[in-house]
Amino acid sequence: MSLATLLVEPADFDGAEVRVEGDAYKHLFRARRLAVGDRIRVVDGAGRARWSAVGRIDRSTAFLTLGEPAPANDPRRRVDLLVPTLRPERASWLVEKATEVGVAAIRFLHTERAPRDFGAGTLARLGRVAAAALEQCHGARLPALTGPHEWSELAALTASAVEHWVLDTAAEMDDPVWNRSVASAALLIGPEGGWSDRERQELRAAGWQAVGLGSRVLRAETAAVVGAARLLLP
Repeated sequence: MSLATLLVEPADFDGAEVRVEGDAYKHLFRARRLAVGDRIRVVDGAGRARWSAVGRIDRSTAFLTLGEPAPANDPRRRVDLLVPTLRPERASWLVEKATEVGVAAIRFLHTERAPRDFGAGTLARLGRVAAAALEQCHGARLPALTGPHEWSELAALTASAVEHWVLDTAAEMDDPVWNRSVASAALLIGPEGGWSDRERQELRAAGWQAVGLGSRVLRAETAAVVGAARLLLP
């Protein structure tokens, strides 16, 4: 049986014992049938991980005894994704896969050709998708999910990044040398309709380096995950 990872609240993470109930209980002790003595990796969503052992299982509740630190399994490099505001089902797919790859943040951004807004509760639902993906991939840090942001906020959102990459189907360089020696990078993804001339000019003036992913035209969410993987994975 593969090792399980459980995301808990920071206050629970710092204690000696974790109470498991609800959907987490059903998944771990009904579907996966974990037993007393089995080990579970516990994470707090902020990059910390600990080993735990199942101490007691009741009819609807289980208790884990927390122990020593465990590997975080998160990338050393920070990558922030900035993506056009997508339809909810496509945003959900993006959040799930980007969390698995290990991005640090996903910022939804208005562009000239993608001015869409989210409905009420969308970010909260996407947060639940990210939490499930984090447990599945055995990471320890949840990505920050924010937006939709205005185009004018782009500089402030990416001020701390060392590198600034923008995916563009019009870019001549389709096989760039991704510099993995730097600590952080921002990756900006264009909308399905492409960048406007004004946006390209503004990005070029701000020092963003345009790169491509080859001759095939990818959906925005696919391009985001492929680009993030090239920056984060060996």
